[in-house]
Amino acid sequence: MDTLVSIGQLALLLGVAVITLRRWDRSGQLPCATRTPGGHRRYDLANARRLLGLSDPGDAPRLTVAYARVSSHDQKEQLGSQAERLRRHCAEQGWTEVEVLTDLGSGMNCRKPGLLKLLRLLARQRVQRLVLVTKDRLLRFGAELLFQLCGLFAVDIVILDESDPVSREQQLTADLVEILTVFSSRLYGSRSRKNLRALKPETA
Repeated sequence: MDTLVSIGQLALLLGVAVITLRRWDRSGQLPCATRTPGGHRRYDLANARRLLGLSDPGDAPRLTVAYARVSSHDQKEQLGSQAERLRRHCAEQGWTEVEVLTDLGSGMNCRKPGLLKLLRLLARQRVQRLVLVTKDRLLRFGAELLFQLCGLFAVDIVILDESDPVSREQQLTADLVEILTVFSSRLYGSRSRKNLRALKPETA
């Protein structure tokens, strides 16, 4: 049965920007298979892969993806240590085809480059297992949703430190501090930009 997807879904599955797919559509390089009653384009996923010369996900080896994250720049050294620990664990297990993704940013930020690449790999069914040091390295809030997505794609989840080394109260405090830090930076960043515009001299 043909898999028909929207242009946004196709972009995610193929790892290609939507604007690029629209350009290919206009040029006839990637014609849509059909349109919905509302006029929205739908593309045949298998045909799109064939036309663009892309292999089927089943043809490529599935990856072991190790994901490391720290919240701030002053933890950059810890990020390197975390990534190295993940690499060492994967090597000890004899896992090949390993890709280590790293992010430096808040656990509340869902747009970090490494996390977005992980989502693309999951959507393309390229991931065999996901390896984390601790559960909250993925996301501070919403990690369970990503774990559900892993379940849908039969991705094994390996967490090196299953037990939480801090108390529930300490964890809640850390969550609250992170929330306040993120909103404060956005608030003062917004104010800073407004102040700069106000101070900028008008041009004749």
